[in-house]
Amino acid sequence: MTSSLGRQAPGTADAQDRPTRFSGFRPEVQGLRFVAVLLVVVYHVFLDRVSGGVDIFLLISAFFLTLSFVRKLEAGRPLALGRYWLHVFKRLLPLAVLTILGTLLLAWVFFPETRIDRIREEALASVFYVENWALAVAQVDYYAVDDSGSSPFQHFWSLSVQGQVFLLWPVIFAAAAVVCRRFRWRPVPVLAVAFGAVFVGSLVFSVVRTAGDQAFTYFDTRARLWEFALGSLLALAVPYLNPAKGLRVVLGWAGLVSMVLVGVLVDVQGAFPGWIALWPLLSAAAVIVAGSSGSRWGVDRVLASGPLVRLGDAAYALYLVHWPLLITYLVVRDRPMAGPRSGVAIVVVSLLLALLATRFVEQPLKRWAWPERSRRRLAAVVLACVGLVAVPVLAVQQAEARRIAEITAQADRNNPGAAALAPGFEYRGDPDAEAIPVVTGDYYEKPALGEPCSADLGLAEISQKWCFETVPQEAPGATLMVIGNSHMHQWIPAIEELAEQKNLRVVTYIRGNCLYSTPDEQIADHEACALWLEGVDPAVHAVDPDLVMVQGTRSTDDNQEMFTPGMEQRIKDLAARGIQVIGLRDNPRFDYVPAACAVEKGADDPECSSSHVILSPDSPFDEVAENSARVSMVDMNDLICPGGRCPPVIGNVFTYWDNNHLTVEYVQSLAPMFTERVLAAIGADGADNLLAR
Repeated sequence: MTSSLGRQAPGTADAQDRPTRFSGFRPEVQGLRFVAVLLVVVYHVFLDRVSGGVDIFLLISAFFLTLSFVRKLEAGRPLALGRYWLHVFKRLLPLAVLTILGTLLLAWVFFPETRIDRIREEALASVFYVENWALAVAQVDYYAVDDSGSSPFQHFWSLSVQGQVFLLWPVIFAAAAVVCRRFRWRPVPVLAVAFGAVFVGSLVFSVVRTAGDQAFTYFDTRARLWEFALGSLLALAVPYLNPAKGLRVVLGWAGLVSMVLVGVLVDVQGAFPGWIALWPLLSAAAVIVAGSSGSRWGVDRVLASGPLVRLGDAAYALYLVHWPLLITYLVVRDRPMAGPRSGVAIVVVSLLLALLATRFVEQPLKRWAWPERSRRRLAAVVLACVGLVAVPVLAVQQAEARRIAEITAQADRNNPGAAALAPGFEYRGDPDAEAIPVVTGDYYEKPALGEPCSADLGLAEISQKWCFETVPQEAPGATLMVIGNSHMHQWIPAIEELAEQKNLRVVTYIRGNCLYSTPDEQIADHEACALWLEGVDPAVHAVDPDLVMVQGTRSTDDNQEMFTPGMEQRIKDLAARGIQVIGLRDNPRFDYVPAACAVEKGADDPECSSSHVILSPDSPFDEVAENSARVSMVDMNDLICPGGRCPPVIGNVFTYWDNNHLTVEYVQSLAPMFTERVLAAIGADGADNLLAR
């Protein structure tokens, strides 16, 4: 018996029966697991859309995990968290490690060299169950149209979230056990409150953050916890639900049809993991609540059939292997998506590999008794699995780091960069020296912007985060303010040299993707750029610069040069305030990555260099500069694209690190010419007045 407060009365028949309510193998749920993963595979291969299958997979994992722990709590057995954690990762890691090692082999054989270093890093992130955070920080677009550029480890994001929950959820159960012992409460109500709170808090967080930053939120563990919490709440409720046979039949088929149609009927791109994920999850919940209908017409007759249950056993392996096979095929064939015939082949091969891996790797290791005899043995197996990936990958990374350090140490002699364009230049370095920066495929580091601006400037909090004291000076001759986006950010190494030569204080107000124009003229991130623009005038007023440097024009990868009315008006407004304005003409953008092309085909290959309309001597900025003594333009493009063509390497230095940003190393080599042209643009009198030594 229990009191009205839900207190426990030990020794009663009800207390003895409660653990059995949460026990029992659910064959229809095992079949549902396979259907969920098959949806993921089919939608990835053929439709390149989100199916909701991953979300169902996460819900089912929480469902079974919760049933297991509630049985222990109701029976009063110890939770043994340490042993549980070791046991679960001993079960998960072998197939994961096999997939990671196989994927590394595929990458080494078939992938471009420029991607290998990043792939190695993601292999480490995957084996340590943090791949979701690695993708989030890297701002990976899960909905990218061309999957051939996706990481072969991208699908490990959900397994990483699952692994993190497998660490967190037992802690919640342990806390519930302490509360139940202290107050003699029953576990189910306590857990219902706990997981209900997680569900509400995480769902609200997910909805809000998805609307603000969907790309990051898609991989954010915090935005996914509600899906697991729903699975746990379902596990707590199902033993007490007993729908009629007819209702079970309706629930089962309605849930199955609904979950299959999610990706077809709803364009969920940009919406997951917000509230829209409730659709596939509630569909799966309906199937689970329907359970065993006892009717020949019930969906469980299909899901609980022998073949589907056995395929459910292989669902984990199928999820693991399908994605690297798909991405490898797309890389080899240089395609954005698989076709119908190739897609069928990928699905069939993935399924065969999954069945073989399950039968000959997962199941034998699951039956392996030796590790289960002690926690020390379990720990040894887990560490061995992690080590099979971590040791060789870290060793290769260390060797690569030493090689890069040796190359960089000789840069002054072997990598002159833009200096090689000077008349009469004679190269005296090693004839076989590698170009810098060494192309590794890792995400390139942008130049440092220095310390945040002092709070004494009085900027609003939203504006403060974009303001930096990039070059502080105790007694500056003048103040230079740099305003713009990443195409101004890339020039910081050259601007720093200008500042050192002319005793300039440099303050930057930079936000990537934002044009110094109007909110309506933004290319991307419209809301964030509108906030950034609101802070521009207050920042200029607070800094009170003598000279402002902005992006004068914008190039496009479809061979155009933009100079919008909003950009023009902003520049005129600065000049009207008596501020000297330097507009940097943008550098060309391409629809390919010059450095990657050079590594793959050779720097001299004609396909790795091209021209652009922005290399024309005439610019839409000219009229503004001609009509105002306080406005000048600086054009560095003849030193980036000499002779009207943009080679990937100049002076043994890569010019671009992606398709539109210059490398730090090449900008550094341009610094003397940059300083010379800025001073020339201001004019002798202006230089004497504004840039005092």
